[in-house]
Formats: sequence, C-alpha cells, structure tokens
Amino acid sequence: MKNPIFTGSAVALVTPFSADGTVNYEMLDRLLDMHLANETDGMVLCATSGESPVLTTDEYEKIVRHSVKKIAGRIPVIVAAGNNCTAHALELCQIAESAGADALLVVTPYYNKTSQKGLIAHYTYLADHVKKPIIIYNVPSRTGVNVKPETYSILSKHPNINGVKEANGDISSVAQTVSLCGSNFNIYSGNDEQTLPILSLGGKGVISVFANCMPKEMHELCAAFFRHDTEKAAAIEAKYFQLMSALFMDVNPIPVKEALRMMGYDCGICRLPLVEMDDSAKQKLASVLKTYGLIR
Repeated sequence: MKNPIFTGSAVALVTPFSADGTVNYEMLDRLLDMHLANETDGMVLCATSGESPVLTTDEYEKIVRHSVKKIAGRIPVIVAAGNNCTAHALELCQIAESAGADALLVVTPYYNKTSQKGLIAHYTYLADHVKKPIIIYNVPSRTGVNVKPETYSILSKHPNINGVKEANGDISSVAQTVSLCGSNFNIYSGNDEQTLPILSLGGKGVISVFANCMPKEMHELCAAFFRHDTEKAAAIEAKYFQLMSALFMDVNPIPVKEALRMMGYDCGICRLPLVEMDDSAKQKLASVLKTYGLIR
C-alpha cells in the first residue's frame, strides 16, 4: 500500500504577475496565507493553472523555493515538473526536488506524444532518477495522450510512482484503474466536477482549480466524504457546480485569474499566448460570482 501524498483538496495555484509582467511575490504570499487559513490540504505549484509553459527556469525555481519556505511544512507541496522531452522533465524534477518539493506532478509527454510503451519508459526513467514520489498527470484534452488503465497497472508497481491526477473525464476508466491497481496507486480527480464520483471509487482527493476561489468549500466537500457524510459532499458539489463550470468558460487559467481579480486578489493577466476574456465573458463570470456572494 502506498501512502497518499495528501488527502482532500490540493489547489492548482495560479501564478500571480505584476503589471510589468514579473512574478508578484507579495500577492503569492497573500494567496498562500489564504489557503493555509482555509484548510487547503495540499499546494500544487507551477502546473497548468500556474502557467508553467511560460515561466523561465529561474522563475520556476524561485517560486518553488519561496513557497516552500512560506508554507514551512504545514501542508505538502507538489511541484509540476513535466515536459514532452524526458531529459528536460528530469531537469525540472531535479530543480523541484532541490527547491524543497514534497512530490512531483508529471504531465504526460505532449505534442510529440508517445505510445503506451513510451509512457512506461518515460515515467520509469524519471522515477528511477528522482528521490521524490511522482504523481502522473493525465489530461488528454491538452496533451493528445491518454494513459490506459493497463499502463497504470504496470507503472503502479514502481515504488516511486505514487498515483495520478486523472483528468480524462472517463469515470469507467477510473473504475478500471482502481480494479487493476488497488491500494498501490492513489487517484486524484483532475476535474472539479468529478471529485465526488472519483472519491466514491476510492480516490484520495482532488487537485483543484475551483479551490483557488473557494478553498474552504472544496476542502469541506472532501472532508465530508471522508467522514462518511456523502449527502453533504454531494450537496456541496451540486451547489457549486455552476462556478466549477464557469471557471472553464475560457482556456484555464484565464477565467480563474479574472475571478480572483474580481474578488480582490489581482493576480495580473496571463502571459501570451493566453489573452484576456472579452467584456461579455467577464460579465457572465461576474454574474456567477455574484450568485455565490463572492462579489457584489
């Protein structure tokens, strides 16, 4: 049995930028404090929501070191360290490890992609050369690659491959993965609206975009499930479904950064090639936020 890196809600944290486009460390501290105060169970840095593709290596390392120091061991810090080049992915993993990461979130190779055999070779190579546990990130809508349950079954046998952030949207495949891997593989939802179904299949939690805006609520959804109050967990997911969906009305993390700005956490705009939402989309998002009392 492999112990999970965390149980509950880990936030896929946005990377805040200042008006001049540099990383805004004052706002980063505000975000970290907010999550620590609202019972977020894990911190995921420099992932898709953190705009990892447009961070320099120096920025990447500094964000991780700064956040690890700020969090000071109070919750696990998971750092995204994937790349479509295995050698470059290993470099990022080693930087994240040296900067204090507790675990590594490694996305499947993208663009050049690979076969299931290639996925096994890629993750095995990385797991053989790092010290920290790896969480696979499967998000075929972005990468064009989907990890099959049979592949997880093979990878789960590696002592340093801990689990997966599953965002393929296929609940049946999650059930098959659970059947094949059992307690040797920890599954986290990569889609906010599928958190409860994945928990019900034995999942350990969620790596959440929604938690950027409502960390306490996502923590409580998971906590309610773990204390066997599935009725409350279901009620929370149903209540906030509209907001979970609205945060993906444009390419992530464009909407969530706009939502945070409206809520008083100005994290700046996304770096190119991502661009701001148009005014009509902003008005629609604001309407949803008002529905939940997040803005007036």
